[in-house]
Amino acid sequence: MKDLANLIQEHFGGFTPQELKIIQTYFEEVKLQKNDFFTKTGKTCDKLGFVKSGILRVYTLSEGKEITQWISTENYLITEVMGFFFNQPNRWTIQALTETDLLLISKENYSKLCAELPKWVDVEKAFIMKCFAMLEDRVFSHLSMTADERFEQYFSQNPKLFNQVPLHYIASLLGMSAETFSRVRKRLTEKS
Repeated sequence: MKDLANLIQEHFGGFTPQELKIIQTYFEEVKLQKNDFFTKTGKTCDKLGFVKSGILRVYTLSEGKEITQWISTENYLITEVMGFFFNQPNRWTIQALTETDLLLISKENYSKLCAELPKWVDVEKAFIMKCFAMLEDRVFSHLSMTADERFEQYFSQNPKLFNQVPLHYIASLLGMSAETFSRVRKRLTEKS
């Protein structure tokens, strides 16, 4: 795990050492146990975190079926965007799949940080733009790639996850049924 200052510089850049010290004072270390919830659908998310270690799943229920939207791992930001930034009820539930260590900032401290360090608003803008770009990539892959191509791309980017989380979560994330995912996995494994 990179420290918070390195993560902020890597993701957003442009902060002086003094500004990074100010930013760090607003974050606190929090530990989630396996199956603990970061936030739930219908609530309003009041925190944003950097994942120091562990794995979280972002999902919702649709017609009685769980749909995985994202799996967050070390060095990623995590929040429910509609809740945290727009004060809307969460569409997504975020749950720890493993013991997870986070650096959290509350919505209240986030507002204080924006007031003390106006440059932080640029971080907010960059974060929302990154979320939008990731969403565009996901939509593009679902519209233009075959199931095999989506599997291969995700596996090449996240090989360790295939041994760390239930595979039906990855299948859902890739827009596949568990059965299709299993067939694709078997076919691609036999090819290599």
